[in-house]
Amino acid sequence: MTTSSTEAASQEPRPAQVPATSATTSDVPGFGWSGYAERVNGRFAMVGFAAVLLVEALCHDSFLHWAGLVP
Repeated sequence: MTTSSTEAASQEPRPAQVPATSATTSDVPGFGWSGYAERVNGRFAMVGFAAVLLVEALCHDSFLHWAGLVP
């Protein structure tokens, strides 16, 4: 059984390519004042806000008092 050179070339493994865009958006990840950086920053802020609400709900006390920032 013989294979042509074009068939053999198409069966060679290709190296994995790094995607040029984010996994969830079409934005290109970058540093500075980019839309991607602002979106990631907003998502972390939402997680932090939800964590503060969870602490207040479980402790029945304000977050600032729980953290020891106010008496």
